Amino acid sequence: MVAGRTGDDVRLPQADGTGTVTDTLSASRAGSDAGGARWAAGALAALAVTLTLAGTAVQLSVPREWAPWPPFVPDHAAGLAFPLTGAFLIRHRPRLRLAWVMCVGGLGSSVAVMAVGLQNASAAGGDLESAGWLRVVAVAGWAVAACTLASLLPLLSPDDRLPSRRWLAVAVLSVAANLAEGVRNAVRPAPLTQRYPEVIPNPLAVEALAPYNASLQAGLTLVINGCVVLGVLSLVGRMRRAAPAGRRQIAWPLSAFVVYTAFVLLGPDYWALATVWTGLIPVAIAFAVLRHRLYGIDTVISRTVVATGLVVTVGAVYFGVSALAGLVLSDYDQIAGLAATLAAGALFQPLRARLRRMTDTMLYGRHGRPEELARRLTIEVGAREPANALAAVTSVVRDGLGVTGVVVEVGGAADAAGEPGRAEMRVELGVAGAKPRVVPLVWHGEPVGRMLVGPPGPRRFSAAYTERLIGAAVPYVADVAHAVLMAADLQRSRERILTAREEERRRLRRDLHDGLGMALTNMAMSLSIARINLREAPSAADALLLDLRTGMDAVSQEVRELVYGLRPPTLDDLGLAGAVRALAAEPGPPVEVVVEGETDDLPAAVEVAAYRIAQEALTNVRKHAAAGHVTVTLARSAGALVVRVRDDGKGLPAARRSGVGFASMRERAAELGGTCLITSPGTGTQVEAALPL
Repeated sequence: MVAGRTGDDVRLPQADGTGTVTDTLSASRAGSDAGGARWAAGALAALAVTLTLAGTAVQLSVPREWAPWPPFVPDHAAGLAFPLTGAFLIRHRPRLRLAWVMCVGGLGSSVAVMAVGLQNASAAGGDLESAGWLRVVAVAGWAVAACTLASLLPLLSPDDRLPSRRWLAVAVLSVAANLAEGVRNAVRPAPLTQRYPEVIPNPLAVEALAPYNASLQAGLTLVINGCVVLGVLSLVGRMRRAAPAGRRQIAWPLSAFVVYTAFVLLGPDYWALATVWTGLIPVAIAFAVLRHRLYGIDTVISRTVVATGLVVTVGAVYFGVSALAGLVLSDYDQIAGLAATLAAGALFQPLRARLRRMTDTMLYGRHGRPEELARRLTIEVGAREPANALAAVTSVVRDGLGVTGVVVEVGGAADAAGEPGRAEMRVELGVAGAKPRVVPLVWHGEPVGRMLVGPPGPRRFSAAYTERLIGAAVPYVADVAHAVLMAADLQRSRERILTAREEERRRLRRDLHDGLGMALTNMAMSLSIARINLREAPSAADALLLDLRTGMDAVSQEVRELVYGLRPPTLDDLGLAGAVRALAAEPGPPVEVVVEGETDDLPAAVEVAAYRIAQEALTNVRKHAAAGHVTVTLARSAGALVVRVRDDGKGLPAARRSGVGFASMRERAAELGGTCLITSPGTGTQVEAALPL
């Protein structure tokens, strides 16, 4: 036997059979009570809707002179919407008190609608006495609806309890005021004016109240309206104390009651709008109680507040400045209008930002504010090294956005097919889901990774507010991603430098051992043999000495090649500018060398890197560019040497891959902490390397 959802005090029998008979009976009794509650609520709703529809039909059928005006009042909407919504809520939560309040209040409104219809129909038929008693029934129905819907419902929404014990006095005062107004209306003396053809007599009239009736009515109306406003303020107080998820839940009934209260305070002229809005109040309460997370009430409220504030304030400023300027510059109407327009335009954006911050704070508190999120990210970025900072900022972003998960991938540039490559580092917190939102991470125009944002969690924000949070977080995440890439590049550069140094040492050892060492050994053996043969066979010794001379020339050539591999001799002989001009004189398209600044006292490492980059760039031009002219520029500034090689050839291919030459130029620049960019600006190709001094 399965029990319904009837509360926490029902214990179901265990699956292993250890549940007691008492447990089973309690669950059965609770399920039976829940079923009875649902049937009772359904019956109340059916009765209320039937009475409302029948009463409306009766009201529309009476002669025009006896027809009530306005034809529809909030009681009509309340008699239809509140019982149906209350029964729906009771079906899901049978013990929800505010749902029963909605059912009872809606039934009171439906009784009032039916009684008014029968009252007017009886009066139109000449039975004024019955009409008078039916009026008393209508007043009783109104009093029930007022005590429940206007007094208790705002104070119980949306969590089915009063905000605190102090609000109990407000609830008692509101109920007492509505009851007193109902009694006053039931025993009121004959009216001085009557819109109907005849006066409907009041069988309970107390004529002694005639001198005090108007004052008593005004006083009770003031108290009732004050209690209605206090009910709205109770929701405002709830919102200020609630967490972001609770704020959005409270926003549903708060927005509904605020608009309805405004219509009520404006008077009977706005009863048509109040009637329409009355039907929306129970729907808002149902969303708040059951499914508030699925609908963006925060977006609606935020945009409504911002738009209303802008219209009212900017309009007031415009007309105020126009009036003031019209007084001061009475003969210059165009200048007055221009001044008003400029003042309103200057106020628009600051006011919009301020209103948006105000509504954000009202709905979400300080926890999710973009400024607060930026402050937390700043602290995390400044307190940790790049690798740890990435995990820290990912955690802050996930918490700030209120999503189920966030993934940050650093690097991983897309390939030709648009698929992301292998990321340098990947940090995942939570579950981003199968279809996360992809947010590119761009640092000063350079893609450095991407952020995958999962769907909203329980503490969700509106779409517009989430956009502002993402906009505030992305620059910080991109900074950390760039720092991670730079750290990884630096580490790889160090590894390459160490590898290159060890490879160079091994090459030198091999060359010295296999080449120069063997040659010197052979020369030593030749000298020993020549010394032995010098006395006995001078001619043989002479031949050995000639071979030795030839070997010495070969050794000298090998020494020159080793030296050239370590540092081009032309740099020492001609300087950097002369060495580059020597490269430019080699066969190929004409090369113009432009030198800006002094290049004679450059650091040795900078000279070698600049020479090798220029050499590699010119080699590429001669092999691949099909250029007609090349310009090599050496520009020295206070902090760097810029090597720029520009040709007018066919440029870089659309789908190119960096070869060994491009990688070598970039590595030589990176070893010195510089940069090397290879681009196609319009026509041709340009290699530009900046080498710090």
